[in-house]
Amino acid sequence: MSADSQREVGERIAARRRARRFTQAGLAAASHVSYATIRAAERGARRPSDEVLEAIAAALGVDATQLRTGYIGTERRVHRALPALSAVIAGYDIPQGSPIRDPAALPSAVEEMTAWRLAAQYGRIAAEIPALLHDTIRYAHTARTADQQAAARMLVASARAADAIAFKYRSHDLSARLIDLMRWAADRAGDPLTQAATSYVRTEVFFAARAHAVGLAALEQALDVAPAPSSCSAAAARGTLHMRAAVIAGRGGDVGSADDHLTLARQLGDQVAHEGIYLGTAFGPDSVRIHEVSVAVSLGPDHVDRALRVATEWMPPLALPAERRSGFYIELARAQEWAGLQADAFESLKVARAVAPQHTREHPWAREVAGSLRRFHRADAESLSNFSHWIGAV
Repeated sequence: MSADSQREVGERIAARRRARRFTQAGLAAASHVSYATIRAAERGARRPSDEVLEAIAAALGVDATQLRTGYIGTERRVHRALPALSAVIAGYDIPQGSPIRDPAALPSAVEEMTAWRLAAQYGRIAAEIPALLHDTIRYAHTARTADQQAAARMLVASARAADAIAFKYRSHDLSARLIDLMRWAADRAGDPLTQAATSYVRTEVFFAARAHAVGLAALEQALDVAPAPSSCSAAAARGTLHMRAAVIAGRGGDVGSADDHLTLARQLGDQVAHEGIYLGTAFGPDSVRIHEVSVAVSLGPDHVDRALRVATEWMPPLALPAERRSGFYIELARAQEWAGLQADAFESLKVARAVAPQHTREHPWAREVAGSLRRFHRADAESLSNFSHWIGAV
C-alpha cells in the first residue's frame, strides 16, 4: 500500500528526470515507455504500473522505491534472487572455470554494487548480484598470483552486497553462509584490513542469534589482530570494529564495555578526522555520532536521554550513506517513542522513509515503533495509519 499520491510520484519522476538532464521524450526512449505515459505520470494524471515504474527507475538510475515509497516490487526481486544466490555459493571453494564477463569489467561493477548497498537500493542489488557473485567467485579461483588479493577483495565486496539483502530480508541462514564465503575470501587475500571488514560484517550472525556476549568476544578477538592505527585505513578498520563492539555490548546490557568501545571509536574517528568509506564501511566522526545513538538505544529505555542529547546537538549530514542516515532516524524514533515524544517519533520515521524507503520498510524497529504509535496514540491518525500499512505494522 502506498501513502504517496499520484502527484507526489509524478513530481519525483520529473525531479529525477531533470537531474539526469533528460527531456520527457528522452526518458521515454531510454525507458521504452510511451511519451504519453511519461507526461501523464509526471502530471499526476496516471499511476504508473509496477512494470512501468521499474522501467522508468532503471532509465533514471535509481531504485523504484525512490519514486514510490509503497512500491513492493523490490520484495519480489529480492525473494527471486535469494535461491539464485544460494545456488551460486553452494560450491564457492571449488574451481568452476572462468568468469563470464571480462575480469577487467569487474572492478567497476563491484564498485557500483557497493554504492547501491550503501544507498539501500536493494532492488537494484537483487537484479544484478547473482551474476556478479558468480563471476567474482570464479575470478578468485582463476586470477593470476599478482591479482589474487584484488580478486579476493572484490569477492568480499560482492558477497557483502548479497548479504545486505539476505540479512535485511531475514534469510539468516543464507546470510551466515555468505559471511563464511567472505571469511574464506579474506583469508585468501591475506589482507588484515579485509579480514577486519569481514569481522565487522560477521557480527550480523551474532545479532541474529542474540548471542551478544560471544559476538562481543569475536569482535575483541578481531581487534587483537587488527593492524595498528598508523594510517587512515587502519584507523578506520579498528574504529568500525569498536563501533560494532559498542552496539553489541549495549544489546547485551554491558554498559561498561559499550562505553569503553565507544570512547575508543570516538578517538579513532577524531584521528581519521574526515568521514569516508573504507573497504565498504562508512567511518569518521559522523558515523561515531550515529553509533552513540545506536548504543543508547541498544542499552534500553533507561538510557534514552543519551540518544536524545545527540539529536539535539547534531543531525547526520546528507553526505553520509543513505542506509546509515536512515538507521539514525529509526533509532532516534525508538528513543523518542520511549520518551513519550510520539509526534517527534513519527516525524523521525517519515524522515527515515524519505532517506531510504526500503531500509526503513524492512527494519524491525521501524515496524515496532510504527505499530506502537498506531495502537496507543491518536495524533495524525490517518497519516500514521497509512504509514503503518506501508511498513507492515498492522
